This record gives sequence, C-alpha cells and structure tokens, in this order.
Amino acid sequence: MANRIVLNETSYFGAGSIRVIPEEVKRRQFKKALVVTDKDLVKFNVAQKVTTVLEDAGIPYEIYDNVKQNPTIENVQSGVKKFAEVKADFIIAIGGGSSIDTAKGIGIVTNNPDFADVRSLEGVADTKNKSVPIIAVATTAGTAAEVTINYVITDEAAIKKMVCVDPNDIPVLAIIDPELMTSMPKGLTAATGMDALTHAIEGYITKGAWVLTDMFELKAMELIAKHLEKAVFEPNNIEARDGMGTAQYIAGMGFSNVGLGIVHSMAHSLGAVYDTPHGVANALLLPYVMEYNAPDTGEKYKEIARQLGVENVDKMTTEEYRKAAIDAVMTLSQKIGIPQKLVEIGGREEELPRLAKMAYQDVCTPGNPRDTTETEILDIYKKAFK
Repeated sequence: MANRIVLNETSYFGAGSIRVIPEEVKRRQFKKALVVTDKDLVKFNVAQKVTTVLEDAGIPYEIYDNVKQNPTIENVQSGVKKFAEVKADFIIAIGGGSSIDTAKGIGIVTNNPDFADVRSLEGVADTKNKSVPIIAVATTAGTAAEVTINYVITDEAAIKKMVCVDPNDIPVLAIIDPELMTSMPKGLTAATGMDALTHAIEGYITKGAWVLTDMFELKAMELIAKHLEKAVFEPNNIEARDGMGTAQYIAGMGFSNVGLGIVHSMAHSLGAVYDTPHGVANALLLPYVMEYNAPDTGEKYKEIARQLGVENVDKMTTEEYRKAAIDAVMTLSQKIGIPQKLVEIGGREEELPRLAKMAYQDVCTPGNPRDTTETEILDIYKKAFK
C-alpha cells in the first residue's frame, strides 16, 4: 500500500511574517491580486494589515469580501466573476477556513471552467489544472485550510455541506502570522482551537493514519494542550497565538492526507442545517464520538491522554486511559466555554434523524475508525442533545 503526502510548497511562520508577501509576489512574477476576505475582517481592519503591505510595495489588488461564515456556491460563483472582471492573476485569501475555502473554489473553477457548476466539485473532483495561485494568510488557528487539499462549500438549495478534495487546490504560499490572530474574540479562539484538536485526534485515529501523520497529529495535540487556554484568556499572548498557529498547521499536514471521521460528518450536518460555526460543532461532538469510537482505537487513546497532560497513563488499564483521554478533551472544552449540548446551539430533537442521515452520507464517514450506521450516528446525536 502506498501512503501519499501532499503539502504546500512554501510557508512562513512567526510575528510579522506577512511582510514577506511582496518578496514572494515579485519572485513569482504575479501582477494583480484578488483579495478574498470577509466583511468583518475588513470592518475591524485585520485585512488592512495585509493590504497595507501590498500598497507599500506597489502591488495592485481588488477586494472581494462576499464570504459567509459557511461559504456558499454563490460566494464562489460571484468570486469567479469578480476575479475575471478585475483581471487578477493570483488570489490572496485573508481569514480562516471560510475565506480560504472560498478562494480555493474560485481558483479551481477559474482554471477548470468545466467545473463551473460548483456542485461537480464535491468529493474527489477530477480537475486537470492547478488552481489560480493562492497566498493563504491565516487569521484563525483552527482549520489549517492553508495547508490542506480540502475545502467545504455549502449548497444552500440542498441544505448540505459539500466536502471537496483536490490536490490542485492547495495554496502555493501560506502565512501564519500570530499578530493577525490577536484580534480574534475569545469564543472564536476557543472554537477554532478545538477544531484543530478535533483534526489532530481524528487524523490520528482514522483508518488511513500511518507513522508520518501520527507524528504530526501527536505534536499538534501537545502544542494545543500547552497553548490553547492561554490563547483564549490572554488574547495578546504572541507565544500562545504562535503555538496555536503552528499546532493547527501541523494537524492539517496530517489529516489532509489521511482523512477524518464522523465528528466532521456530524458537524457538517449541523453547519448545513443550523449554520453552526464549524469549530463549535466539532468541539461539542468530539467527546461523544470519541466515546463511541474507543473500542476500535487500539492503544491510541493512551497517547492522546499523554499529549493532553494526563499523568501515569502507562499504569492505567485500557478502559482507564480511554476514559482519561475523553475526560481531558471534555475538561478543556468546558474550561474555554464551548457549548456541551446540541440544545444549547439551537438543535431540535425532531431533526436528529435528518442530521444522522446527512452525516452517514458525508465523505468523511468512511474514514472513521469504527464502521458505523445511520442508527448509531443518530444515537450519538441523541446522547449529545441535552
């Protein structure tokens, strides 16, 4: 069996790293950028920190800020139109997964017009051409969209999230500058941080996991355990922000190549039906799915517990260290203010069967370490409900 690793070609980390963008733009001979971001990042002058760098270097750009929290087909299609209208030749995505995923959709469709029907990109799309070059500037520490081959677009008509998997979408350049992350509010920091932890844990236990990706995911867990609380409660702590930015990137290096599991399947359903922020949905569901998956994870929960700071795991029974790993995740989640039940985020009990059906059909479901059924997913939703 061949194990494939796909990573982006260049990344910069550390405070002030956005200042390398002009050098990279000129080296690659790019001419004009379409800056893809959201209205809040424009409103609160986060995007301006990047566009000022462009202006100082004399690099022309146009802004496209029609990006929703859970980006839609329309966001991609209008972005494709904007890219052509302004005669841009590359994209700078500023934001979290929403902006970067939108940029990926724009870049893929622009260079693969046969996929102008964005719905045709769902799953593993057989695109022929690489995306328009994307420089991904992360402002959150969670999705790792800047280093993954995945993006998620919402089909509002069908009320579903489409997971698109395509090595051609990976950004050519990633910037992980912790100074851009200090403006994240506490709730977003918590949710995106738990999103990163979900990526690390699911990427570690998924069926496709192997030694190289295990290395990434375990290190990501260690860094998250060390830095997440500080990032939430000390927003200007650059060391904590930098640690989380690195952690979520490392987690992305792993899961992008081996897949995820039903935490993501179930979270995608919540996002499609309730527009629940992806990180919140993952964080809420993670302990319940971990409990369900435990019998099919071998000794991996021992290492999860260890990385999350649980002591004396080598003296524990299998049942004890599995419970310890789940408890450590739930304790961290509670400390940073994540909702613990679906009813807290507007979930309705009568809709759980519909959510379960959607989740079972999700592209992430086959990667789950435990083979599952629609009925079993429904049982997990019920347990997480109230």
